[in-house]
Amino acid sequence: MPSESEPTEKVVAQNRRARHDYFILETVEAGLVLTGTEVKSLRLGHASLGEAYATIDSGEAWVRQLHIPPYEQGNRWNPDPVRPRKLLLHEREIHRLDEAVSRKGHTLIPLKLYFSRGHAKLLVGVARGKKSYDKRHAMAERDAQREIERARGRERRER
Repeated sequence: MPSESEPTEKVVAQNRRARHDYFILETVEAGLVLTGTEVKSLRLGHASLGEAYATIDSGEAWVRQLHIPPYEQGNRWNPDPVRPRKLLLHEREIHRLDEAVSRKGHTLIPLKLYFSRGHAKLLVGVARGKKSYDKRHAMAERDAQREIERARGRERRER
């Protein structure tokens, strides 16, 4: 039984570029269909979301290009590291995501892969791509916020 101080979530991989390249409109937590050696590899912290994307095909949600390297102590039947993996979602969630993706310029991007209460979960976001001027604007806002924090720190030290 985890205590109050222990986190119930262990992050395996994050897609940090996603928030830079896309506006995240909504997020959904999905389970993953994995083999035993894939789970063992994930527990060691091995995974990459850099190239990954999600699709809806004939009423089922899939994540593609999610790289989970083979488990070193696994056997010769280790699965393909970048095979398509099924996402576990309710039917109404799949329909809602399918409608959201059908709009022009929207896509499904995996944001975070983690273990929650012992189960592998994938946080998937409905995203719209940013233009280069949007990225510059976001960087300028971040720099301005950083400068404000520096000024506050200098003000506190001068007191």
